[in-house]
Amino acid sequence: MTRWMTVEEAAGRLGVKTATVYAYVSRGVLTRRRGADGRSVLDSEEVERLALRGRPRRTGRPELVIESAVTLLGADRPYYRGRDAIVLSDTWHLEHAAGWLWTGVDRDHLDPWTAPAEAVAAARAAQAGLPVSVLPLERLQVIVTTLAAADPVRLTLEPAAVAGIGQSLVAGLVDALPAVGGRSPAVEGPVAERLWAKLAGAGAAPALADVLRYAMVLLADHELAASTLAARVAASVRADPYAVVAAGLGVVSGALHGGASLGTEAMLAETSEPAEASAAMGRRLRQGERVPGFGHAVYRAGDGRAPALLARIRAAVPGHPRLAVADAILAEADRRRLPAVNVDFALGLLAHLAGMPRGAGEAIFGVARTVGWLAHAMEEYAHPTKLRLRASYTGPLP
Repeated sequence: MTRWMTVEEAAGRLGVKTATVYAYVSRGVLTRRRGADGRSVLDSEEVERLALRGRPRRTGRPELVIESAVTLLGADRPYYRGRDAIVLSDTWHLEHAAGWLWTGVDRDHLDPWTAPAEAVAAARAAQAGLPVSVLPLERLQVIVTTLAAADPVRLTLEPAAVAGIGQSLVAGLVDALPAVGGRSPAVEGPVAERLWAKLAGAGAAPALADVLRYAMVLLADHELAASTLAARVAASVRADPYAVVAAGLGVVSGALHGGASLGTEAMLAETSEPAEASAAMGRRLRQGERVPGFGHAVYRAGDGRAPALLARIRAAVPGHPRLAVADAILAEADRRRLPAVNVDFALGLLAHLAGMPRGAGEAIFGVARTVGWLAHAMEEYAHPTKLRLRASYTGPLP
């Protein structure tokens, strides 16, 4: 066999059209060069290997595989560096999860996380002109940009420096958020307590504060979810930790990602009685919308985080009248054979029961997931991955 063959010869050997051969070249499957006559020629050994192996399969969900020691996805739950996230959530605060995900070292105490007062003041001032209707997650996007501008050493990417930035960044995200009802909560205590003081309504059951702590640990990381992939791409080109988090926050707002809890909040808000659950769900289905809070791209048999968080909520507020509405929605979803409930539904229910402002669920998600984004960023900084995807070109040929 000669070293090189024409595109037509390769197409004949592979049993495909010449356009498909060009697509293989575009995707990096085959190598092309110019022959002596100026025509494209292909490496015959590559063509032969491809013919023997079978043509590349095109799936509806392309996958990018990156080696990572941060989080393993099990059958129905994540494992943080080998530890069951649901079990860890029973006793840990977000600070414990951060220590483990960032360093792999246990911490039996909580270090106070603080942000520079002048940076927090600048972040609050940056929100002064925003409409009242701006969602908390959108405020977080403004806050992270302002905190970055106030940090002159943000491009220091050693692990210890990134961990220090991470603590200050998470604290700043929480402390710069406006409090519900104009309260002025003290900037002290664990992150979850401070976020509860910012978001919880005046009549919220105090027991739900610990549920928020539980949820934040549960949501700290989830392998290469879309927002984490965006964060890793940013880190792979040496973007600073603030830019990494900004990339994650931008993606997490999507309705099929962290924004799913916002849809759950809306569905719960418009369902005043259990009997209205069928109509609320039916409206969405008739309009061709996806019912929020059900189904998961990874956990096909069910997201184990959802029943765990729902059980915590029920234990915190037994007999709460709004639980009957949630139960009616879950029953209606089961009757309609919808996929199993996911953690976004439980998070939306938590925000709803605690009287939090619209969009609080996705803000909780964003603050918690900041820990995971930075864990993945540290991995990228230490062992950079060439995150350069190739397109499978389907347009007109030159």
